[in-house]
Amino acid sequence: MKFEFSLDKKPDYGFITVTIPAGKTIKVEASAMASMDSNITMKTKMKGGLGRLLTGESLFLNEFTAERAPGEICLAPASPGDVDHLYLENQTVYMQNSAFVASAMEIETATKWQGLTKGFFSGEKLFLIKCSGTGDLWFNSYGGIFSIDVDGDYVVDTGHIVAFTEGLEYRVSKVGGYKSLFLSGEGFVCRFSGTGKVWIQTRKVAPLVSWVWPFRPQKSN
Repeated sequence: MKFEFSLDKKPDYGFITVTIPAGKTIKVEASAMASMDSNITMKTKMKGGLGRLLTGESLFLNEFTAERAPGEICLAPASPGDVDHLYLENQTVYMQNSAFVASAMEIETATKWQGLTKGFFSGEKLFLIKCSGTGDLWFNSYGGIFSIDVDGDYVVDTGHIVAFTEGLEYRVSKVGGYKSLFLSGEGFVCRFSGTGKVWIQTRKVAPLVSWVWPFRPQKSN
Protein backbone atom coordinates (compact mmCIF):
# COMPACT_ATOMS: atom_id res chain seq x y z
CA MET A 1 0.00 0.00 0.00
CA LYS A 2 0.99 3.63 -0.50
CA PHE A 3 0.64 6.18 2.29
CA GLU A 4 -0.99 9.56 1.77
CA PHE A 5 1.44 12.35 2.64
CA SER A 6 2.43 15.96 1.99
CA LEU A 7 5.80 17.70 1.84
CA ASP A 8 5.57 21.27 3.11
CA LYS A 9 7.87 24.30 3.64
CA LYS A 10 10.23 23.13 0.88
CA PRO A 11 13.08 23.61 0.22
CA ASP A 12 14.43 25.47 3.27
CA TYR A 13 12.83 23.75 6.26
CA GLY A 14 11.07 20.71 4.86
CA PHE A 15 8.21 19.22 6.88
CA ILE A 16 6.59 15.82 6.26
CA THR A 17 2.97 14.97 7.11
CA VAL A 18 1.89 11.32 6.76
CA THR A 19 -1.58 9.83 7.17
CA ILE A 20 -1.28 6.39 8.75
CA PRO A 21 -4.27 4.10 8.03
CA ALA A 22 -5.90 2.32 10.96
CA GLY A 23 -3.76 -0.53 12.19
CA LYS A 24 -0.77 0.43 10.05
CA THR A 25 2.72 1.44 11.22
CA ILE A 26 5.63 3.51 9.95
CA LYS A 27 9.17 3.65 11.32
CA VAL A 28 10.74 7.03 12.00
CA GLU A 29 14.23 8.23 12.85
CA ALA A 30 14.61 9.06 16.55
CA SER A 31 13.57 12.64 17.49
CA ALA A 32 11.94 13.39 14.09
CA MET A 33 8.31 13.38 15.33
CA ALA A 34 6.97 16.93 15.67
CA SER A 35 3.27 16.26 16.33
CA MET A 36 0.65 13.54 15.89
CA ASP A 37 -2.96 12.60 16.48
CA SER A 38 -3.74 11.21 19.93
CA ASN A 39 -4.72 7.76 18.61
CA ILE A 40 -1.17 7.13 17.35
CA THR A 41 1.01 5.06 19.65
CA MET A 42 4.79 4.77 19.65
CA LYS A 43 7.23 1.93 20.32
CA THR A 44 11.00 2.34 20.36
CA LYS A 45 13.18 -0.44 19.01
CA MET A 46 16.90 -0.89 18.61
CA LYS A 47 17.90 -1.16 14.97
CA GLY A 48 21.19 -1.87 13.28
CA GLY A 49 23.35 -2.33 16.38
CA LEU A 50 26.99 -1.33 15.96
CA GLY A 51 26.48 -0.49 12.30
CA ARG A 52 24.04 2.35 13.01
CA LEU A 53 26.24 3.58 15.84
CA LEU A 54 29.20 3.85 13.48
CA THR A 55 27.15 5.82 10.93
CA GLY A 56 26.53 8.51 13.53
CA GLU A 57 22.82 7.70 13.55
CA SER A 58 20.77 6.85 16.60
CA LEU A 59 20.72 3.19 17.61
CA PHE A 60 16.94 3.48 17.92
CA LEU A 61 14.02 3.84 15.53
CA ASN A 62 10.49 4.71 16.63
CA GLU A 63 7.50 2.83 15.28
CA PHE A 64 4.23 4.79 15.13
CA THR A 65 0.93 2.90 14.80
CA ALA A 66 -2.55 4.36 14.19
CA GLU A 67 -4.87 2.60 16.63
CA ARG A 68 -8.57 2.05 15.77
CA ALA A 69 -8.70 4.88 13.17
CA PRO A 70 -6.44 6.69 10.71
CA GLY A 71 -4.04 9.20 12.25
CA GLU A 72 -1.79 11.99 11.05
CA ILE A 73 1.84 12.40 12.07
CA CYS A 74 4.14 15.34 11.30
CA LEU A 75 7.89 14.84 10.95
CA ALA A 76 10.61 17.49 11.20
CA PRO A 77 14.12 16.38 10.18
CA ALA A 78 17.12 17.65 12.13
CA SER A 79 18.92 19.52 9.35
CA PRO A 80 17.68 22.82 7.87
CA GLY A 81 16.97 21.69 4.35
CA ASP A 82 14.73 19.89 1.92
CA VAL A 83 12.68 16.71 2.17
CA ASP A 84 11.76 14.24 -0.55
CA HIS A 85 9.95 10.94 -1.07
CA LEU A 86 10.50 7.73 -3.00
CA TYR A 87 8.23 4.76 -3.52
CA LEU A 88 10.51 1.77 -3.89
CA GLU A 89 9.25 -1.23 -5.85
CA ASN A 90 11.58 -4.07 -4.96
CA GLN A 91 14.43 -1.57 -5.32
CA THR A 92 17.45 -0.43 -3.34
CA VAL A 93 18.89 3.03 -2.73
CA TYR A 94 21.93 4.08 -0.71
CA MET A 95 21.83 7.25 1.40
CA GLN A 96 24.28 9.40 3.28
CA ASN A 97 24.27 8.61 6.98
CA SER A 98 21.94 11.46 8.02
CA ALA A 99 19.39 11.32 5.18
CA PHE A 100 16.87 8.72 6.41
CA VAL A 101 13.72 10.18 8.01
CA ALA A 102 10.96 7.56 7.81
CA SER A 103 9.66 4.59 5.84
CA ALA A 104 6.99 1.96 5.58
CA MET A 105 7.63 -1.12 7.68
CA GLU A 106 8.31 -3.12 4.51
CA ILE A 107 11.44 -1.09 3.78
CA GLU A 108 14.52 -2.73 5.26
CA THR A 109 17.22 -0.38 6.49
CA ALA A 110 20.78 -1.55 7.00
CA THR A 111 24.30 -0.17 6.99
CA LYS A 112 26.71 -0.67 4.10
CA TRP A 113 30.47 -0.61 4.64
CA GLN A 114 32.07 1.68 2.05
CA GLY A 115 35.58 0.46 2.67
CA LEU A 116 38.54 2.52 3.78
CA THR A 117 39.29 3.88 0.30
CA LYS A 118 35.77 5.09 -0.47
CA GLY A 119 34.90 6.17 3.06
CA PHE A 120 37.97 7.41 4.90
CA PHE A 121 39.68 9.12 2.00
CA SER A 122 36.46 10.77 0.82
CA GLY A 123 36.24 12.70 4.08
CA GLU A 124 32.74 11.27 4.55
CA LYS A 125 31.47 8.45 6.77
CA LEU A 126 32.66 4.87 6.32
CA PHE A 127 29.06 3.64 6.15
CA LEU A 128 26.03 4.35 3.98
CA ILE A 129 22.41 3.55 4.82
CA LYS A 130 20.96 0.86 2.55
CA CYS A 131 17.18 1.03 2.04
CA SER A 132 15.53 -1.79 0.11
CA GLY A 133 12.14 -3.38 -0.48
CA THR A 134 8.73 -2.13 -1.57
CA GLY A 135 7.08 0.87 0.08
CA ASP A 136 7.30 4.55 0.94
CA LEU A 137 10.60 6.17 1.93
CA TRP A 138 11.11 9.74 3.12
CA PHE A 139 14.51 11.42 3.33
CA ASN A 140 16.08 14.83 3.86
CA SER A 141 19.12 16.91 2.99
CA TYR A 142 21.09 19.95 4.06
CA GLY A 143 19.98 22.51 1.46
CA GLY A 144 17.66 21.78 -1.45
CA ILE A 145 17.43 18.40 -3.19
CA PHE A 146 17.44 17.71 -6.91
CA SER A 147 18.03 14.50 -8.86
CA ILE A 148 20.29 13.68 -11.80
CA ASP A 149 19.63 10.80 -14.21
CA VAL A 150 22.99 9.17 -14.87
CA ASP A 151 23.59 7.25 -18.09
CA GLY A 152 27.32 6.80 -18.45
CA ASP A 153 29.64 8.80 -16.21
CA TYR A 154 28.95 11.64 -13.78
CA VAL A 155 31.02 13.39 -11.08
CA VAL A 156 29.64 14.69 -7.76
CA ASP A 157 31.45 16.25 -4.80
CA THR A 158 31.20 13.71 -1.96
CA GLY A 159 29.71 16.31 0.40
CA HIS A 160 26.79 16.98 -1.95
CA ILE A 161 25.58 13.37 -2.34
CA VAL A 162 22.26 12.59 -0.64
CA ALA A 163 21.41 9.24 -2.23
CA PHE A 164 21.89 7.06 -5.30
CA THR A 165 20.28 3.99 -6.78
CA GLU A 166 21.70 0.50 -6.68
CA GLY A 167 23.46 -0.47 -9.88
CA LEU A 168 25.59 2.65 -10.13
CA GLU A 169 29.27 1.91 -9.69
CA TYR A 170 31.27 4.58 -7.89
CA ARG A 171 34.82 5.39 -6.90
CA VAL A 172 36.24 8.27 -4.89
CA SER A 173 39.12 10.34 -6.24
CA LYS A 174 40.63 13.83 -6.16
CA VAL A 175 39.10 16.42 -8.46
CA GLY A 176 42.60 17.61 -9.37
CA GLY A 177 46.14 17.11 -8.16
CA TYR A 178 47.33 17.34 -4.56
CA LYS A 179 47.94 21.09 -4.94
CA SER A 180 44.32 21.54 -6.00
CA LEU A 181 43.16 19.31 -3.16
CA PHE A 182 44.61 21.60 -0.48
CA LEU A 183 44.43 25.03 -2.15
CA SER A 184 41.42 25.05 -4.49
CA GLY A 185 38.71 24.65 -1.87
CA GLU A 186 37.60 21.49 -3.71
CA GLY A 187 38.07 18.10 -2.13
CA PHE A 188 37.21 14.55 -3.13
CA VAL A 189 34.62 13.64 -5.71
CA CYS A 190 32.59 10.53 -6.38
CA ARG A 191 32.83 9.29 -9.96
CA PHE A 192 29.63 7.41 -10.82
CA SER A 193 29.28 5.12 -13.81
CA GLY A 194 26.38 3.11 -15.18
CA THR A 195 22.66 3.86 -15.34
CA GLY A 196 20.66 5.17 -12.40
CA LYS A 197 19.79 8.25 -10.38
CA VAL A 198 21.73 10.42 -7.95
CA TRP A 199 20.13 12.87 -5.50
CA ILE A 200 22.23 15.95 -4.75
CA GLN A 201 21.97 18.57 -2.00
CA THR A 202 22.62 22.20 -2.89
CA ARG A 203 24.74 22.86 0.21
CA LYS A 204 27.26 20.94 2.30
CA VAL A 205 28.10 21.31 5.96
CA ALA A 206 31.90 21.73 5.87
CA PRO A 207 31.93 25.14 4.10
CA LEU A 208 29.28 26.40 6.54
CA VAL A 209 31.46 25.39 9.47
CA SER A 210 34.43 27.22 7.91
CA TRP A 211 32.32 30.31 7.31
CA VAL A 212 30.95 30.37 10.88
CA TRP A 213 34.30 29.61 12.58
CA PRO A 214 35.66 33.20 12.66
CA PHE A 215 32.47 34.37 14.41
CA ARG A 216 32.62 31.84 17.24
CA PRO A 217 32.64 33.21 20.82
CA GLN A 218 36.11 33.39 22.30
CA LYS A 219 37.19 33.58 25.92
CA SER A 220 39.10 36.68 26.91
CA ASN A 221 42.38 36.23 28.78
